[in-house]
Amino acid sequence: MTKDREFKLIQKNRKAYYNYEIIEELECGMALVGTEVKSVREGRCSFSDSYVQIKDGQMQLIGFIIQPYSHGGRTFNHQGDRKRILLAHRQEIRKFNRKVEAKGMTIVPLEIYIKDNLVKMKIALARGKAVYDKKAAIKERDMQRDARRELKNLNY
Repeated sequence: MTKDREFKLIQKNRKAYYNYEIIEELECGMALVGTEVKSVREGRCSFSDSYVQIKDGQMQLIGFIIQPYSHGGRTFNHQGDRKRILLAHRQEIRKFNRKVEAKGMTIVPLEIYIKDNLVKMKIALARGKAVYDKKAAIKERDMQRDARRELKNLNY
């Protein structure tokens, strides 16, 4: 008997959905210290210019900033912009590494959330969008918004 596990979404990387075409997604755990976990629970993290790099068979999250914990003090707090290890199965890491090396793709973080009291991150294999693709996405979003607005007005 399987049940859907509930999770608390902390933050979503909206810029990644705009700048990249998402090919394949993967859920990973994160190796964090205690004050980092507490700070993430408070929502004090930032995706600005972060990416994932595979080095020595490990996925490293680079550029992801977790602000110091508000009640941590000077001696117990963590460094905000250190490299963090993402936890995934060896086969998944190898598969992503092959695709990144062969096709010139990149790995970007999409979401950070808490699931079963563990901090998880959704990462994705992505390909950069061209400018005309971004404009088409904006146009499509605007058309859908206008259609929803018209349907709402017709219902009243």
